[in-house]
Amino acid sequence: MEAIIIIVFVMGYLAITLEHNIKLDKLIPALIMMAVCWAVVSLGIDSFSNWFDSSTHGLVEGFATMPHDDKLHLVEETLLHHLGKTSEILVFLLGAMTIVEIIDYFDGFATIKSYVNFKSKKKLLWMFAVLAFILSAIIDNLTATIVLISILQKIVKNRDDRIWFAGLIIIAANAGGAFSPIGDVTTTMLWIGDKVSTGKLFSYLFIPSLLCMVVPTFIATFLTAFKGDIAVDETEDEKPKNKYSARMLYLGLGSILFVPFFKTITHLPPYVGMMLSLAVVATFAEIYSRSKFSISSIDSAESDENAHHSPVHASLSKIEMPSILFFLGILMAVAALESLGILFNFADSLKQSIPLIGSELDGTVVSDFVVILLGIGSAIIDNVPLVAASLGMFSEPLDNPLWHFIAFSAGTGGSMLIIGSAAGVVAMGMEKIDFFWYFKKISWLALIGFLVGSVAFVVIRSFV
Repeated sequence: MEAIIIIVFVMGYLAITLEHNIKLDKLIPALIMMAVCWAVVSLGIDSFSNWFDSSTHGLVEGFATMPHDDKLHLVEETLLHHLGKTSEILVFLLGAMTIVEIIDYFDGFATIKSYVNFKSKKKLLWMFAVLAFILSAIIDNLTATIVLISILQKIVKNRDDRIWFAGLIIIAANAGGAFSPIGDVTTTMLWIGDKVSTGKLFSYLFIPSLLCMVVPTFIATFLTAFKGDIAVDETEDEKPKNKYSARMLYLGLGSILFVPFFKTITHLPPYVGMMLSLAVVATFAEIYSRSKFSISSIDSAESDENAHHSPVHASLSKIEMPSILFFLGILMAVAALESLGILFNFADSLKQSIPLIGSELDGTVVSDFVVILLGIGSAIIDNVPLVAASLGMFSEPLDNPLWHFIAFSAGTGGSMLIIGSAAGVVAMGMEKIDFFWYFKKISWLALIGFLVGSVAFVVIRSFV
C-alpha cells in the first residue's frame, strides 16, 4: 500500500510540474493527490507497520500490533492534526493577503511607488532582495513573500519581468528566514525543541544566510532579464492618489509586523495575531471608506457600487482562492507521506547508508554530508519531516553546530525547486510560475547560494 501512495504522490507531483503542458490547473492534481493518498491510508491501515506522530516528532511504538479500531482512531486524530496545522497557514495566508488587498483598495502602494524613483531593474532587484531578507527574519519567509510579491505586482506590470524578481525573492526570503527563530518553520522547530538558541543562531547563520542571498542576487544582475529599465504605465501615474493611501500602507504593514510580537507575548499561533491585525485594519478601512467618496466627485453608478461593497468585501473578492486550495492539497498530501513514516525513514536511512571511508573521517564529516543531503532533499519533499527525523538521528546538545547547519540547510535548500518551500509554493500560486521555468532559470542560482552559504558555515563554525 505504501507503494501505491508513493505512486499517487509522484503522479500528482508530475501533473503539477507539467501544468502548462497538460493544460490542467495545478490545484486539481493537488486536491486529487491529497484525497486519494488519505483514502489509501484509511483503507490499507492494517498493512502499515509504522506511524509517525507529528505532535511528538517520532514513530508510534507498537503501531503494528494495535487493534484496527485504534488505528483508525489514530488516523482521524492525525488527519485532524495536519488539517489544523495546514489551516493555520491558510488562515494566516488569507489574513495577510486581505490586508494587502485593503492597502491596495486605498492605493497604498502608490506611496511605495513614489519612493521608488528609479526604473533600473538592477536597483529594483537589490531593493526587493534586501527587503525579503530582512522582512523574512521578522515576519517569517512566507509572509514576507506574500507582501513583497503583492507590492511587486503593483510596481512591475510586465509578468515576464515580474516572475524573475519573484524567483529571487524566494531565494532571499528563505535565506533571511534561516537565521531567525521565527523566520522559518524548520528553524522554529529546532528553537522550540531546545536545539538552538537565538544568539548562537544569529552568530552561526547570519553570514552564511547573507551570502546565500547576496551571491545569487549579484550573479542575477548580469543576466539579460535584469538589464535595462522596467516598463511604467504612464496612464496609471495620472490617477489621483487617495488621501488615506500612506496612512493605510503604514497601518497595514505595521499590523503585519505586529504579528510576531503578539506571538511572543501570548504564545498563541501566528494566525490569531494576523486575525487581530486584519480586524484593526478592516475597522480603519470601513471608517475611511465612508469619507473616501463624496457625492459631488463621483457618478451615481460608482456611488451605488461603493454603497453596497465595503473595502473588506472588495478585498476578499480579490483573494486567489485557487492558490489557497493548491496549498491545502499539496500540504495535506505530503502529510500523508509523513504520517506513514516514509519521509522519516528516508531521512534516517541517509545516515545509515553512508559508510565511513577510513578512520580519519570522523562523525562531523559524515554529519555534514547528511545535512547537505537533507537540504537537497528538502527541495524535493517537505523539509518539516526531514528536520523532525534529524531530531531523532542526532543526540548533540543545545547549540551544537550540527543543529545550526541543519537549520540553514533545511531553510535554504528548499529554494532549489519552487515546490521545495512554503515561500516557493505561495509564489507559484500568486504568479502562476511554471515549475520547469523556475528549474531552468532560478534553481541554479539557488544551488550556488546554498553551496556558498554551506562553505561559509563550515568556515565560521571553527571560529564561533
